[in-house]
Amino acid sequence: MTGRNSFKKLTKDTSPKRRAYIEARKIEMREEMALHELRQAIGTSQKTLAEELNVLQPAVAKMERRSDIRISSLRKMVEAMGGSLVIKAHFAQGDVTITNYTDLPQ
Repeated sequence: MTGRNSFKKLTKDTSPKRRAYIEARKIEMREEMALHELRQAIGTSQKTLAEELNVLQPAVAKMERRSDIRISSLRKMVEAMGGSLVIKAHFAQGDVTITNYTDLPQ
């Protein structure tokens, strides 16, 4: 015997309350990701993304590390991954989608 158990066997006794908490955390974690985590989550490599953006792989790595990136660059990256960029502002009264960046030249 190897002393290993399947994940299914390890989690079979998890309470419904715990399962609900885990599911909520999974959703929460999917809603907030760093750029490199997003790329990894969709299964794209830096090299593939670089080819799509017509840049070298180190440029993608640099963009993923930046804490301050141009909106146009961020949009290009997101679109190259198959998504679309939406910019929202959060207020106590509710969320507002900022629209004056949606028609920036590519």
